[in-house]
Order: sequence, then C-alpha cells, then structure tokens
Amino acid sequence: MIRTATAADVPVIHEMVRELADYEKALHEVRATEAQLTEALFGERPAAYAHIAETESGEVAGFALWFLNFSTWRGVHGIYLEDLYVRPAVRGGGHGKALLTELARICVERGYERLEWSVLDWNQPSIDFYRALGAQPQDEWTVYRLTDGALAELGG
Repeated sequence: MIRTATAADVPVIHEMVRELADYEKALHEVRATEAQLTEALFGERPAAYAHIAETESGEVAGFALWFLNFSTWRGVHGIYLEDLYVRPAVRGGGHGKALLTELARICVERGYERLEWSVLDWNQPSIDFYRALGAQPQDEWTVYRLTDGALAELGG
C-alpha cells in the first residue's frame, strides 16, 4: 500500500534516509535532522513531499521523497524524485514499483510531463529496475553540484 506521508512518519523517513546513505556509501554526508525534514515536508511552505510504502501488515517498507521541478522547454512542472528507498528485507515485493507508479499517477493527474531522478552509475540493480519500467538514462547530461566551500565562495 502507498500513502502520503504524515508528520508522524518523519522519524522513520529520517531513519530510512540514513539507511539509503549507508547503502550508497555516503552515511558520513547525511546532515539532515528530523526537524529539518519536518519543516521541509510539513512546514508553512512545504518544499518537498513524501510517500510511504507499507507491507500488508502495515510496516513501513520504503519511501519516495520528491519535489516539483519545471521544464522551460515544455512549460510545465514535473516531479524530481530525490530519494527512492525500499528496505532490503522487503525488496522484490513491488514496493518500489508501487511508489514510482504513484508518482507517475500524480504526474498524469496534474499534467506534469516529466518524472526524473538520478541513480549512481555503480547501482546496477536499480538501473536494471528502472530500465524494466521503461525509464531511459539521460547519458548526454552531466550533473554538476556546488556545495560547502565552493558554494560559499561563489555565493559569499
């Protein structure tokens, strides 16, 4: 079952963010606190949204955290999927597909024309999963990022 996250889900979302970061060999990079996630997801002006996948017994199986982007070429919003995570013990149970299906449904319902995300190039199980759903890599694009000192230097 897929449902929209509530503020009560923030502790488990925070826990799964850390699990995902550990899987991606980047746990040391996680700085987000539960308070920050609460504000981002449920504050006065939410900047992100989350959906929860549950097992038949009601246990949290995974989550999708996303936000709106905008295509100047298409002239409409899309969804950027920041994180998709399904706990290892329940992988293969359809939870990841159900989460992506819900985001695709939201796109279609609202007239959004893109559902996009990034995947680490070494994460072959996820790449295979996404390709099986019909997703296509955008190999001609390279992601750039400013953080920490470089961001402070440019913006300071």
